[in-house]
Formats: sequence, C-alpha cells, structure tokens
Amino acid sequence: MSDLPRKAVTRTAKLAALPIGFAGRATWGIGRRIGGKSAEIVGRELQQRTADQLFKVLGELKGGAMKFGQALSVFESALPEDVAGPYRAALTKLQEAAPPMPTRTVHAVLDERLGEQWRELFLEFDDKPSAAASIGQVHRAVWHDGREVAVKVQYPGAGEALLSDLGQLSRFARLLGPLIPGMDIKPLITELRDRVSEELDYALEARAQQAHAEEFADDPDVVVPQVVHQCEQVLVTEWIDGTPLAEIIDNGSEDERDRSGQLLARFLFSGPARTGLLHADPHPGNFRLLPDEKGGWRLGVLDFGTVDRLPGGLPEPIGVSLRRTLDGEAEGVYELLCEEGFVKESIELEPDAVLDYLLPIIEPARVDAFTFTRSWMRNQAARIADPRSPAHQLGKQLNLPPSYLLIHRVTLSTIGVLCQLGATVRLRDELEAWVPGFAAEDAAEVEDLPAAEA
Repeated sequence: MSDLPRKAVTRTAKLAALPIGFAGRATWGIGRRIGGKSAEIVGRELQQRTADQLFKVLGELKGGAMKFGQALSVFESALPEDVAGPYRAALTKLQEAAPPMPTRTVHAVLDERLGEQWRELFLEFDDKPSAAASIGQVHRAVWHDGREVAVKVQYPGAGEALLSDLGQLSRFARLLGPLIPGMDIKPLITELRDRVSEELDYALEARAQQAHAEEFADDPDVVVPQVVHQCEQVLVTEWIDGTPLAEIIDNGSEDERDRSGQLLARFLFSGPARTGLLHADPHPGNFRLLPDEKGGWRLGVLDFGTVDRLPGGLPEPIGVSLRRTLDGEAEGVYELLCEEGFVKESIELEPDAVLDYLLPIIEPARVDAFTFTRSWMRNQAARIADPRSPAHQLGKQLNLPPSYLLIHRVTLSTIGVLCQLGATVRLRDELEAWVPGFAAEDAAEVEDLPAAEA
C-alpha cells in the first residue's frame, strides 16, 4: 500500500465509501437472491463482505479510523450472535494487525529521528513489522547490548489523520450505530478525539510505561516491558513473548481463559492504586499470556499511549457506591450519585429505581466468582437499549461526569473482553483489595463520617 493517506479529501473519500459500499452490496445481494441462492446464505455472504470492507478501509487509513474500529471490536460481545458473527473476525483483526507501512517509509522515519547511522544501534532489525496499530507499527529487533526489543515507529502524518478521521466518522455515526445497539456512537468518537491525541506523544507514553515497569518489576502476576530508548516518533522497549489474548479468546483452554480474566481484572484495579495511572486501552491486542517458572501464567501488558492520570487511585466514591448498592442502600447510593454529578440537579429520580437499574450491572461483584459470557453482556445491553424498559428510561436521565468518562469506558471495555474470554473471575476479591471504599472496613469508616464528608 502507499504511505498513510494524509490529505483530508483522500481520507474522507475512503470513509464516505463505507455507507455507499453498504448500499452497493445490498443490491448485489438482491441479484444473488434472484439467481436462486437462499436468503440465509446471501445474508451471511453480504455481512462477511461488509465486515471485510470495514477492516480494509479502517485498517488502511489507520489513525482515528482504525482506533475507532478497535474501540468497536471490544464491544462485539454485546451484539446479537447473528449480527456479531460476520463482524467479529474482521473487527478483531484490528486489534492485532493492519496493512503495513512501506519499508522505505520506516527507514525514512528512523533516518530522521535516530540519525542516518541508526542501524549501528541494533545488532538485528526486522524490516517486516510484527504488529501494526492505529498510529504506529512495531518491528522486532536486537538492541546493541543484546536485548531483544520492540521498536514502535509512528506513521508520518498520524496526528493529522487522527483528528481528520474522528471528525469525519462523527458524520457517519448514525450509519455505524447498528453495530452496537443501544450505544450512542457520537460520544464515543468525541471522547476518542479528546483523549487519543496523547498517543502521538511517545515521551508521555514512555514515562507511563516506565512507571508501570518499575512498579511491576518483581510482580508474580503482571509483566510490563522496560523502556530502552525514546525519541520523537520512535519508542524502543524490551520485547516480551507470549500468546496474544485474541488467540486465547479464539481457542484458549478454560484454565487459560480464567487466568487471563483474573489477571486482567487485577491489573485494571491494581494499576491506579500502585502507579496513579489507569491503562486506558484495554483491547486484547495489548495483552499477552506468558508462562511463568512455576507452570502457571502471567499477564504481559503493552501500549501505554493512552492513560488516565489518577494520583490517588480510582476515586473512592466508586467503591463506596458499589458497596452501598450491594448492601441495598438505595438512599445512600442515590445521595452519592447526586453528589458526584451522575444525577443533575434539575432531575429527581426514585432511589429504589436507581438501585434496580444498578444491581444487574454489578452482579459480578455480588458473588465469590462470576462467569462472564457474551449472553450476559447481550442481556445487559438489551435491557438498557430497549426503549420500553424502565432501565432505558432511567438510563437516559443519568449523567456521566467528565472526570469519570475514561474510567467508565475502560471498565466497560474490560468487561467486554472478559465476556469474550468467557472467564470465571473472582472480581470481588480484586475490588476489596484495590478499590478505595469498597472493602467492608472501608465502608464502615465511611458510614461513621458525617454525610458531607462521606
């Protein structure tokens, strides 16, 4: 393929071709029906062709378009199975691969950023990328001191592409909406546009990754590669081998699925408590399952380009509201939601109705161990998406404060991955260990405080 298309008119034309292509394939499907093929077979072929084009266009454009595709892919477990099937493989591809940047372009970036003698920094450098993502691609190499490393090279023009794509995609939100029933696509795109531009700054990413690498250096459960070198548009980190989480989702054993799910939940909740940072890109392409010396597994974590900065860890009201919901304290939950801005001052809701809305969502925290499944996720999505349901009517009246926006998306995305894994997870153990205000003793201390302080 050619270099990353940078001109807005070129990229807009490619994105505009998506809905036009959908209509064209519908006409193709009618022709196939006239030719004698059954509706079921034609429908399946039609969806597969649509999925293939979606991957091709978003993958080639990279930038914000591909980032949007990755965001979609973690929500596929909420789709009805007959809709999700044809899209699952194509969207999941976006988590691990995309059409690569030409070798000459990679070399040009390295010449400019590392100097024309950049090859002297490496004992080996593989020109074939090992992974291609939304704003850069990764090459496997051997650093001059003998360490195996991953060299992430940013696509030229990635910044312009990010902002252009996300602006254009918002125009097609209505057409893409059916991929995720019940979810408003526009806020997702707006949030991506506001946050994902940080990924362009590899210095920020290097600092976030090194903070995690140092904190988890001797951890028995989590592995984070050390940063080796960083400059504009280039980031070199230690290489880690392991099985991509996408492969575990496809054909992992029950033990591998459960262990992956437990460690994913542990990392999600322990990271902010231990580093003051929340890894905010939890799609399967950023995780590996690594064997440990004792015959078990550890979780390898990659890509710290997008993080939420939480100096005190996850906000304490999250833990307190979860505990109060589990304890059936409708008034206490409602009071806290109002204080935190989840219920606007102009709106008055029935506390018991709010409790009824929340309890099914936090079901995984009510039991010692919970098995996450696609059917459970679909049931939750359907309950909230159905305009006739009380949950839908109440959900429309709730607000999401800006400070909770990224936490909310990361939590939902992680739950989506757990459902893809079909993992049985002791979620309550992780909440009690890492989320301020959730443990029983924390809850007792909060209850002893005056209402204003609590």
